[in-house]
Amino acid sequence: MLRTRFTDLVGCSVPIQQAGMGSLANPKLAGAIANAGGQGMVSWNGMPPAVLAAQLDEVRRQTQGVIGVNFLVPDLEEEREYICQGLEVAATRANVIDFFWADPDASLVDRAHAGGALVSWQVGSRAEAVAAADAGCDVIIAQGIEAGGHVRGQVGLLALLDQIIEAVDVPVLAAGGIGTGRDLAAVLAAGADGVRLGTRFVAAEEAGAHPTYVKALIAAEAEDTVYTEVFSVGWPDAPHRCLRAAIEAATAFEGDVVGERFSAYHGKRMPVHRFQSMTATQDTTGHIEAMPLWAGESVGGVKRLQPAAEIVTELVEEAEKLLRRWA
Repeated sequence: MLRTRFTDLVGCSVPIQQAGMGSLANPKLAGAIANAGGQGMVSWNGMPPAVLAAQLDEVRRQTQGVIGVNFLVPDLEEEREYICQGLEVAATRANVIDFFWADPDASLVDRAHAGGALVSWQVGSRAEAVAAADAGCDVIIAQGIEAGGHVRGQVGLLALLDQIIEAVDVPVLAAGGIGTGRDLAAVLAAGADGVRLGTRFVAAEEAGAHPTYVKALIAAEAEDTVYTEVFSVGWPDAPHRCLRAAIEAATAFEGDVVGERFSAYHGKRMPVHRFQSMTATQDTTGHIEAMPLWAGESVGGVKRLQPAAEIVTELVEEAEKLLRRWA
């Protein structure tokens, strides 16, 4: 298997970390990826501590593998107390606490460590990576501009990896534009300790993405994705990458509300507004094609709906074969 500093540190058997993925990062998907040897991930999504605890307990009933909790914290200062309540629950139940979309914060890292968890921080620049290492992070995720969903990186992944690997002494994972075993092999050969995958896992059976969303991914190629700020309702000034067709459908839609979704934060169904930042799950209703269909430039690697374990196996076997050939 592909042993790296990342796998040695966190206890995975394969160097694959699941991305945050919003509401698709659910207990079923996290458990399946962990059982396949990777690091599964549940997204905090602002849910109350008791709900988060129940989700993590559900994952633990499925797996003894490595799991993490993704904390998306664009409003860190305003929500610090509430974030810390969730962190207190997560750090005693998960192996890894993952942060994104805020400057690295040593106090959050210390809280996670105090609960017994390792910490990963997703960054988009060399300066941010150095700050994360200085804050005590155990793993750094270098996110290139090719990534789907919300994008911190402003340059291509390989250029970013080159900057970050030379600047820090902790394991570095590559994120953005990775959807095949060839991509995995390439970034490992470039010095990364593993990868962080989102788009491929959207098309995992366990993710529960809306069928319309999955069908659109299967039909798309890299050139069908767009780096934009169109879907900014509820989260302004946050660049993201999605399918061009979703932008076209939302622009053409007449009206303010395109559908409904269940919100773990509010504990009830909520309207989906046109150009709102959200993720379409199987229980989302309405005009799915006009919602943000997040997709990275790796989308060409999505060929069909698959079990998560099959995706992990496919990636690793292809990467191992190529690395042996290149050796």
